[in-house]
Amino acid sequence: MDRLFANRTVNAAVAGDGPPLVLFHSLLSDRASFDAIVPELARSFRTVVPELPGFGRSATVEGGLAAVADRMADAVHDAADGMPAIVLGNGYGGFVALQMAIRHPAIASRLILADTGAAFSEPGREAFRNMARVSRDKGLAAITEVAMRRLFAPDFQAQHPALMQDRREAFLRTDPDVFCAACDALASLDLRAELGGVSVPALVVVGEYDEATPPAMSYELTAGLPQAKLRVIAGCAHVPQLQSPKLFLDTIGSFLSIRDAAPAA
Repeated sequence: MDRLFANRTVNAAVAGDGPPLVLFHSLLSDRASFDAIVPELARSFRTVVPELPGFGRSATVEGGLAAVADRMADAVHDAADGMPAIVLGNGYGGFVALQMAIRHPAIASRLILADTGAAFSEPGREAFRNMARVSRDKGLAAITEVAMRRLFAPDFQAQHPALMQDRREAFLRTDPDVFCAACDALASLDLRAELGGVSVPALVVVGEYDEATPPAMSYELTAGLPQAKLRVIAGCAHVPQLQSPKLFLDTIGSFLSIRDAAPAA
């Protein structure tokens, strides 16, 4: 069931009952990247999967990543009925979740930061500048294969042609202006000095073969957060919840305390 939050600016799918759990998708994908894990999560949680600002039916917002984080803080507050929520962010969604937790310390009770970080290396920044430049000049189609490589290793792509076709189509539905603005934001972002202010427990998760946000970024993020643990997911890349849903759920399950959460009505 879809609902609108944050003064009807953020569209989200809502499923299940129990403590609020909000999932933020990556830049190179969409909220469907969580479809394989939502049914299991919705057995224990009120699971909310928004379309980030500028994606799908969610309104765009001006002002960079900070403004995106503020908009999503409003949406999480609404979706969780004012309660602190567990927030899981993947890739770009992880950067949004982290920025949101820094700017709105009471918004989250726990964080799961999957395949993300606090800052990119200079080669990582240049990759975002290049993607923005090429997509502005030639359109998103010109960087689709680059985007897919950042999501999935070549052998996985070869073994799952139907999934890859679906993911290419999802990427091409992205608003080019929103994509370029996000690339610009990530190319300049550095949250490392602010990590010490995030006091809630955090689980940092990264795919072993993630090329978009390499494991070194997750190690750095874990070291900077006061209450963080790191889990590396073997054999996976940037979207482990899509590549290996059961392994991803097994990895986050104890942190979520799924067995102790309220059952669905």
